[in-house]
Amino acid sequence: MTNQEKDTNTGGEVEDSSQTKEVSRRDFLARTTLTGAGLTIASLLPAHLAAAASPPDGMPVEASAAASEIVGEEAVKVTLRINGARHALVIEPRVTLLDAMRERLDITGPKKGCDHGQCGACTVLVDGRRALSCLSLAVMQDGKEITTIEGIAQGDALHPVQAAFIEQDAFQCGYCTSGQICSAVGMLREVAEGTASHVTPDVAAPPTLATLSDAEIRERMSGNLCRCSAYPNIVAAIREAKGQRV
Repeated sequence: MTNQEKDTNTGGEVEDSSQTKEVSRRDFLARTTLTGAGLTIASLLPAHLAAAASPPDGMPVEASAAASEIVGEEAVKVTLRINGARHALVIEPRVTLLDAMRERLDITGPKKGCDHGQCGACTVLVDGRRALSCLSLAVMQDGKEITTIEGIAQGDALHPVQAAFIEQDAFQCGYCTSGQICSAVGMLREVAEGTASHVTPDVAAPPTLATLSDAEIRERMSGNLCRCSAYPNIVAAIREAKGQRV
C-alpha cells in the first residue's frame, strides 16, 4: 500500500511515516552538527519543512552564517579592562560580564554554575572588590579593573592564596576553585581594610588578619559553594594565606 492509498478499515489516508516519525533526543544530538551559524537542524526536518529552514534564495551562505553574529539595534560599545588588557566590544546591554568573558573573549576561568548568583563559581574582582559576574552586566563594568583567576598570579609566582590552596589540597573537582580563590583574595582585602561581618562580635572592632577566626572565614566565604565539600581544607588554606602578603 502506498502512502496515498485508502485505509480499508477507516477509509482515510495513511500518513507518511517518514514525515511524522519523532526524533529522539539521542538521535538529535547524534545527527546535529555545529556550524559557524550555530546549530543545523534542517537534516532532521521533513522535506516540506526543511525548505523553510534553508536560507532565502539569493542569500550567500556566508551571509546566513554571519547572521548569528549580528547584534541588536540597541548594541553599545564597551571597553573591558581584564587582567591588565583592554578589550573593546560591541554588545547588547543585557549581556552579562560572565558571558562576555567566556563567549566573546575566551576567558574561561570564571565558571558558569548556577547562573543565579547562588554558587559563587563566577566570582571575579572588580576594582579589587568581589563580584558575581553572572549577575553583573558587562556595560556596568566599562573602564573598571577586572581581575579573574587568570590574573591573580604575578607572572610565574603564585598568589599566596593560590599556593595555600595547593598546599592544603583545598579542592577536589576544581570547578568552584577559581571563584573560591578570587573570593578569598577579595575577602582578605576586606579584612585588611577593617570590614566587619555578620558574626563579628563588635562591629566597632572588626578582626584583623592576625585575629581572623575560622568562624569569620566561614561566614565571609559562605557565598562560595563547594559540591565536593572541601570546606575544611578551604578554611585551612585561607588561614595559612592570611598571614602572608595578600
